Amino acid sequence: MNHSLRKRVLVISYYWPPAGGVAVQRWLKFVKYLRDFGWEPVVYTPENPEIFYDDHSLVKDIPDGVEVIKRQIWEPYSIYKWITGRKGTKLGLGFANETGKKGRFNGIMVWLRGNLFIPDARIFWVNPSVRFLSRYLHQHPVDAIVTNGPPHSMHLIGLKLKRKYNLPWLADFRDPWTNIDFYNELKLTRLADRYHHRLEKKVVNSADAVLVVSYQMKSEFDSLGGRNIYVLTNGYDTDDIPALSPTATANHFSICYIGTMNRARNPVVLWQALNRLCSINDDFASKLKIRLAGQIDSSVFDAIEAENLGNKFEFLGLLPHGKAMELLGSSQVLLLVVNNTPNAKGIVTGKFFEYLATGKRILAIGPADGDLAQIISETDSGDVIDYSDADGAFQVLTNYFELFNEGNLNPETKGIEKYSRKALTGRLAEILNQITNG
Repeated sequence: MNHSLRKRVLVISYYWPPAGGVAVQRWLKFVKYLRDFGWEPVVYTPENPEIFYDDHSLVKDIPDGVEVIKRQIWEPYSIYKWITGRKGTKLGLGFANETGKKGRFNGIMVWLRGNLFIPDARIFWVNPSVRFLSRYLHQHPVDAIVTNGPPHSMHLIGLKLKRKYNLPWLADFRDPWTNIDFYNELKLTRLADRYHHRLEKKVVNSADAVLVVSYQMKSEFDSLGGRNIYVLTNGYDTDDIPALSPTATANHFSICYIGTMNRARNPVVLWQALNRLCSINDDFASKLKIRLAGQIDSSVFDAIEAENLGNKFEFLGLLPHGKAMELLGSSQVLLLVVNNTPNAKGIVTGKFFEYLATGKRILAIGPADGDLAQIISETDSGDVIDYSDADGAFQVLTNYFELFNEGNLNPETKGIEKYSRKALTGRLAEILNQITNG
């Protein structure tokens, strides 16, 4: 389609390449395919965001000629790093989420984050962005605005632009706001808690459309009185699949995990089952390999050692996206762990869909009645084990190892095409067309 015939959508996103990690993937892939469905994206993003690591390989997914506007952002993390002597380091999710750490100072930082920086520490970018984008939109009109969070401060930019210009606005929630797993650890005062909830409701009720990534999240936002709430899951990009290696190491029964594994995701029941199986099956013990890549909490290493699995374990650190996909392709079983938190039923991690695209067996630790379990069942892609089901984990692993020795471990998945990034972008374009009366 001719560039001039496409509708224009302003995408406001904190995460953008060269930032690495799962948070950047969703809107990078939407932007990659939006032109195929009649929309020309314009991206607005910070020039100097506080991100955990860079992945320059993702830049290749930005379509040629897409306008990317970058503006300076000031964040209080710089003060935190100066006080703690961590200047020059990357905090990733920031001190806001380091609630597992002890100490009076960290407790003060968490309190400040929750009660003064509402909804998050990027709040100081809201007003400067509204002023800049007001000038930009006057000279370069768009047909719709998209904000995505967390950080949910991005939605406040959309809210203010909506009030000022009455432009169609779509708010995308990759994660919940007040139902996110660490919310109750922010040491909120009653006043701050009410303010968080009031802002959340205002965003959900003011947006012309709200996107969420799971049906549980949809029901939560439905209860806030939101209108036009759509479930648009994360997905996989078929362009990433050729990077997969078909030559898996047949001599090893390798279990692979990629991503963040904090205390709430430490699958102790799995380590126990693996230890039990190693103790009674010498063949399994000789072939088992555990491969972890990403940001892994020390409690995970301790749990692995406690189950005498240290000699089976390989830690690969942070990997570029392409290398991570290659690792998935060379593994036998792909491990997925849902945070053991009250909102677990609604968590469908972004990396699950890339797991799905590999055609490898998926072993998930999480609620058997959650949204993730439903998709795994519908696609016949693997199994879900409850957090405390040691016998279930043992039986599943025993079955997997038998299938591995027979050469039949990979499942015959079905119905995964609807989770391709291009198909999902087509659905996104339909929603954008609806709210712009297209």
